[in-house]
Amino acid sequence: MKLPRFALLALEDGSLFEGVGFGHLSHPENYALGEVVFNTAMTGYQEILTDPSYANQLITLTYPHIGNVGVNKDDKESEKIYAKGLIIRQLPYQASNWRYQSSLEAFLSENRVLGIAEIDTRRLTRLIREKGAMRGCILSAPQMSEEIAQKALQLCRSSSSLEGLDLAKEVSTPFSYQWAEKGLWSKQRVLQGSEFHVVAYDFGIKKTILRCLYDLGCRITIVNAKTTAEDVLSLAPDGVFLSNGPGDPKPCQYAIDAIKHFMHREMPLFGICLGHQLLALACGAQTHKMKFGHHGGNHPVRDLENQKVLITSQNHGFVVDEQSLNKEFVITHRSLFDNTLQGFKHRTLPLFGFQGHPEAGPGPNDARQIFNPFIEAMLTYRKQSQKSSTIALELN
Repeated sequence: MKLPRFALLALEDGSLFEGVGFGHLSHPENYALGEVVFNTAMTGYQEILTDPSYANQLITLTYPHIGNVGVNKDDKESEKIYAKGLIIRQLPYQASNWRYQSSLEAFLSENRVLGIAEIDTRRLTRLIREKGAMRGCILSAPQMSEEIAQKALQLCRSSSSLEGLDLAKEVSTPFSYQWAEKGLWSKQRVLQGSEFHVVAYDFGIKKTILRCLYDLGCRITIVNAKTTAEDVLSLAPDGVFLSNGPGDPKPCQYAIDAIKHFMHREMPLFGICLGHQLLALACGAQTHKMKFGHHGGNHPVRDLENQKVLITSQNHGFVVDEQSLNKEFVITHRSLFDNTLQGFKHRTLPLFGFQGHPEAGPGPNDARQIFNPFIEAMLTYRKQSQKSSTIALELN
């Protein structure tokens, strides 16, 4: 077992937390910078760490024991850790699970990600709730000193905020590829006649989302965030999916322009998380940064169409301003934590947006039904396209 190593968490307001460093500790002094957010999920730390939506963030997990089941190759939501750092209360000395393949500490080390343990995460969470998400710095060193503390504060305060930062293009796939992998525990696919071809924009897409779409009978082509609408339409999709992702949606003008083009073609569109925000911006609405965001697997959301309450997985720091949506849209879902907008649809066009993560990676399965209207819209769009083609042939 490695000897304990001193580590310090510094926040931009001057708060300091002393702890023990773990993970990427290959240099005399390692540090990690990012916005500090807290996640209230009790399970799923591997999925959280590998969610690209956490790019440029330091994640505080409020559940005290993190790492007790290790990690495995199947539960990764992407091919690497996108979070800049991990902040936890206790790192167990041993991990045990029938799917165990590696320890959390080894996983962080392989991905060159720094962690800090033995932190009072309850105090830290209360601080974030009171003051909002703040820039932070995790710094590991052989021992504590006033010089180390001042260095951590200086690094923290010189780092950039997420507001105004376009991270979608940073985490997106550099090349297009096909997806044909079913859910880890699904039994068989649901096919309505034949596969729907979905082109999915990768703004930071998660594997479980792709598995959900595949299980619902979709053939999926994943494209780079900056792919033009013309290039997507040349692939002859039945619908376009706008994925989750990190950062501020406002700088992603390339995506907003493409979405407007699809809207004019009345193409079925479905946006989750960042995709939901980009869809709203393309429709003329506004977004703003939240005080500390929604991050967790226990967020209640009311479905306003049937008044049912869904327990959902959430991960976002920006939100759509409900008052800025025009009357062509219907609000479909609302958060029961703070009453913020969670979902909308267009009254006449096949456009759907949902702020949470209905794929449950990690989290509850309550909201997986959110995918269904998109599937139904593609079925209608295909029938209309076939009808138009038949009429055109008859006229000729």
